[in-house]
Amino acid sequence: MRTGLLLAALWLFLVFTMTDGQNRREKVRKPNGGMRRMKRKRDGPAGQAGVRGGRAKAPMSRHPLRAEPVRGNVILLRSDGDVLQQHSSYDVLPGKQGQCVFQGMTMFNQAAWSPTPCVTCLCNGGRVLCDELICPVAACRLSLAPAASGECCPVCMDSVPNATDPDLGLELSGDSSAPRNRDDYHAVMTDPQLSQEEIQRILWREEEEHLEEEERLRERQKRKRKEMRQRIAEERRRKEEQAEEERRKMEQEERRKAEEEERRRKMEEERRRKEEKDAWEREKKLREEILQEEGEEVWLRGDVFQMLPEEDEEPEEPDLLPAPIPRPPAAAEDELKEEEEEKKEEENEAGATGGGLLPPGCDISDVTLTCNDAKLTYFPPLLMPRLKSLSLEGNNISSIPAEAFNGIPNLEWINLTKNKLTSAGIDSRAFQNLTMLRRLYLDGNLLDVVPANLPAGLQELKVNENRVQKIYENTFQGLSALVILELEANLLSEANMDARALAPLLQLSYLRLGRNHFRTIPQGLPASLLELYLENNLIEEIPEGIFNNSKNLNVLSLRHNRLEETRIAPLAWIYHRSLESLDLSHNRLYLVPSYLPKSLVHLVLVGNRIERIPGFVFAHMDPGLEYLYLSYNKLDGEAIEPESFFGSYHSMVELCLDHNQLLNVPSGINEMTNLHFLRLNNNKIRSVPEESICDPERSGDSTLVAVRLENNLIEPLKVSPSAFSCVRSSSSVVLKPQKTK
Repeated sequence: MRTGLLLAALWLFLVFTMTDGQNRREKVRKPNGGMRRMKRKRDGPAGQAGVRGGRAKAPMSRHPLRAEPVRGNVILLRSDGDVLQQHSSYDVLPGKQGQCVFQGMTMFNQAAWSPTPCVTCLCNGGRVLCDELICPVAACRLSLAPAASGECCPVCMDSVPNATDPDLGLELSGDSSAPRNRDDYHAVMTDPQLSQEEIQRILWREEEEHLEEEERLRERQKRKRKEMRQRIAEERRRKEEQAEEERRKMEQEERRKAEEEERRRKMEEERRRKEEKDAWEREKKLREEILQEEGEEVWLRGDVFQMLPEEDEEPEEPDLLPAPIPRPPAAAEDELKEEEEEKKEEENEAGATGGGLLPPGCDISDVTLTCNDAKLTYFPPLLMPRLKSLSLEGNNISSIPAEAFNGIPNLEWINLTKNKLTSAGIDSRAFQNLTMLRRLYLDGNLLDVVPANLPAGLQELKVNENRVQKIYENTFQGLSALVILELEANLLSEANMDARALAPLLQLSYLRLGRNHFRTIPQGLPASLLELYLENNLIEEIPEGIFNNSKNLNVLSLRHNRLEETRIAPLAWIYHRSLESLDLSHNRLYLVPSYLPKSLVHLVLVGNRIERIPGFVFAHMDPGLEYLYLSYNKLDGEAIEPESFFGSYHSMVELCLDHNQLLNVPSGINEMTNLHFLRLNNNKIRSVPEESICDPERSGDSTLVAVRLENNLIEPLKVSPSAFSCVRSSSSVVLKPQKTK
C-alpha cells in the first residue's frame, strides 16, 4: 500500500508538470498516435461518483479511452492506455467555479484525485469524471499480485523497466537511443522533445534487448554445458575404449604367448619323438648289423670246430690252431649278453601270435601293447612276458578264456573298455594268476555281475556303464588292497546291494555309485572312505547316523537327486569333523539347509529353488565356510538377512550369487576380509553403494581379485569409483553389458 501511495504521488506530479508544459506549447505533438488530450463526455445527470476498481500491469498497452454509462453526477471512463497517456488526459489546474461534491467531499473545478488505486477522478464543471485503469497483459516472466505489493496492477518482479521509476538504471546495446545509466534515464524522462510514446518505446526496446541478451546468455550456457557433458562422456568413452583395448591386447598377448608356448611344447614333443624314433631306428639297425655279424661268426666257428684231427695224426700245438675270429673291440661280455637277451625277446615278440605278426591296428611300444578300435572279435593269444600294459578298448570281444593271460603274466594294467563282454563269457580263472595286476577297466560292457576271483593286489576297478544289478556279500572278497571302485550307470539300489558287501575293502578311499537307483545312502560304508559320489540317483533323505562309521569322509557329492531340507536329519552330519566338501546342487531345496557339517569348507547349492539364506546358518562352522556357490536359484530382495553370512566373514574366499533375482548388493559382503572372488551378475541390482562391497575403514592389503556385476540394471556412469576401491585391479570389475529393462 505504501508503494501504491508513492506511485500515485509521482503520477500526480508528472501529470501537473506535463499538462502545464502542453498548455504553454502552441501545438501538441502527436507522434504515432501518442499523447492526446482525453475526450470527456458530459452527458448524464450529476450525482454520486461510481468507482470501479481494476488491475493494471506495467508496461501498459496503448489504446484510447472508452466512456462508460453515467452514474448520477459521475461519468466513469475506462482506459486501456498506458500510465503516462492517462496522466496527461486531465487538466488538473483547480478553478473556483463548477465545484463538485464526491462522497461528501467538495472538490474545486478541475481538481483531480484517486479514490482507489485503480481509479482517477476529475471535477469538471460540477461533474465528476472518473477514469478506471484496465490492467493489460504483463510483458514479464514474474509478477506480484496487488494484494501483496499494494499496487493496482501486478508489478513485474524480474527487472522489467517501469516508466514511473526515476531511479531505474538501464543499459542498451547497439545504436539504441535508450538511456544507459541513471543520468541518461533522468535526461530522457525530462526531455521535452520526447513524447511519452517515444519514451515508452525506448524502454520497451531496452527490455526486449535485455530479454534477448539473457536468452542468448542462457543458450550459450546451455550449449557450453552440453558441450562439457559431451566432452566428459567422450573422454570417459575414450578411456573405457582405451582400457578395453589394453585389456584386449593383454588377452591377445596372453593367448599369443599361450599359443606360442603350446607350439613350442608341441615342437619340443615332436622333436623328442623324432629323436626317440631316430634312436630306435639306429638301435634297430645296429642290432640287425650285430645279428648279421654274429650269424657269420657262428657259421665260421662251427666250420672250424667241426674240423677234428685224424686219429693217426698227432694234435697240433695249441698255438698252431686257427685263431678264432676277433670280437668287436667295443663289445664287452655284458653287452653281448644283453644283446643276446634282447634278440631272444624280439624273437619271442615276433612269434607272440604263433610265430606271426601282431593283429592289424595294434601298436607296441616298450612294455605297452595298444589295440584300440582294431575290430577284434576275440582275445588275441599273446606271448610277451615283459608286457606291463594292455589296452583293447573299442573292440568287439565277447569272451575271455581261462588261458588268455598265460603268455603275459606280468600285466599291471588291463583296459577292456567298450567291448561286448558278458559275465558268462569271462572264465572264472581268467584273472586268477595275474599277481601283478593293479588296474582293471571293464567300462561299457554287458556285465550283470562283477567278475570273480580277481587278483588280491588289485587297487583300481572300474565297472561303469554295465548292467550290474546285484552286489553280493562276497563280491569283493579278498580285495583288501582295492583303493578305487567305480560302479556308475548300472542297475544298483539299496535293495540289491548287500550291506556287508563293502566290508572287505579295508583300504577303499574312492567310491563312485552315481547314475544308479539309490533312494538313500548305501549302508556299510568302509571306515577308510574319503570320497563318495552318489550323483544322479533318486535319493530323497539323509537318515541319522548313516555316516557314523565313515569318520574320514572328506568329499560327498549328492547332486541331481530329490533332497529337501526337511528330509535331512539334524544329526546326520553336523558333528562330522572331516567332511569339508558337500555338493547338493540340482535338488529340491527351498532354503539353505541347517545343521550342515561343522567342518564344511566347500558348499555347492547351484540349481535349486532356494529363496532365503537363514540367519546364522553358517555360524557353527569351524574354521569357517570358504567357498559358497548359490548360482541359479530364486534369491530376491528379501532373501538375505543381515546375519545370513555370520560366521564366514573372515573365512569366505569365493561367493557366487549370480543368476538370481537380487535387487541390491547383499549386506555383509563388505565385512568379508578374505574374499577373493565375488559373482553378482545376472540379477536385478540397480545400484552399488560406496560401502556395499568395500569397507573404507578397513586397513591393510585387499584380497578382492575379481567382481562380476554384468547383466543387471546398473548405470555404470552413476557408480562411484570408490565403490570398488578394495579391488586389486579396476580391470577385474566387470560392469558391462547391463540389461535395458
